[in-house]
Amino acid sequence: MEKIKGITDIFFDLDHTLWDFKKNSSLTFEYLLKKYKIDIDLNTFLKIYIPINFSYWKLYRDEKITKEFLRHNRLKSTFQKLNLDVKDKVIDQISDDYIFSLPNNNFLIKNGILILDYLMDKYKLHIITNGFTEVQNKKIINSNLKKYFTCIIDSETVGVKKPNSRIFNYALEVSNANSENSLMIGDNLEADVLGAMNAGFNAIHFNNNNEPIHNHCMIIDDLKNLKEVL
Repeated sequence: MEKIKGITDIFFDLDHTLWDFKKNSSLTFEYLLKKYKIDIDLNTFLKIYIPINFSYWKLYRDEKITKEFLRHNRLKSTFQKLNLDVKDKVIDQISDDYIFSLPNNNFLIKNGILILDYLMDKYKLHIITNGFTEVQNKKIINSNLKKYFTCIIDSETVGVKKPNSRIFNYALEVSNANSENSLMIGDNLEADVLGAMNAGFNAIHFNNNNEPIHNHCMIIDDLKNLKEVL
């Protein structure tokens, strides 16, 4: 791999890039399905929920639905598809409980700490995340990630979500960085990679979701690979 030169600031995505959202979310739903006595196998639930959640998040990212609509209807749609009769009031309770309980599980992506320890004395590190302010802050604090990052930028605070250039421009402003000296590392091609590149950033695609191979930028499948290029 060819070395990337001239970088002063590295911006990481959080979920699926550093924080193991898939594992932590699964553990949270395992707890909640038991708590609310929902009679469904966890894997059966997740097989339906995960693609539904992905589709609703894309709508939310594209400013087509609200946070409240996302939180309620991703569960409602899942229960309906599973032919489970769960009342709207209970869905709201589970939704709120999920947001509250999710940061209690704090598994990180393999080699995440290893690479942050390697990078922290060489670059200024930051986070740009599409998550909700309160939840993302809890994740970062509870998983002992906060010490690594100078600036933490979330979409709820900025008012727009990746891939909107405004969130990347805001990140440059608060971090006092220049786009040509900045590198974005994230798992989502559209939101993280193309969004950052459209704002003038360099980018590395951490292909953690088996997305198709492309030629937009460098692709890695393990965070430790960053040692070879930075």
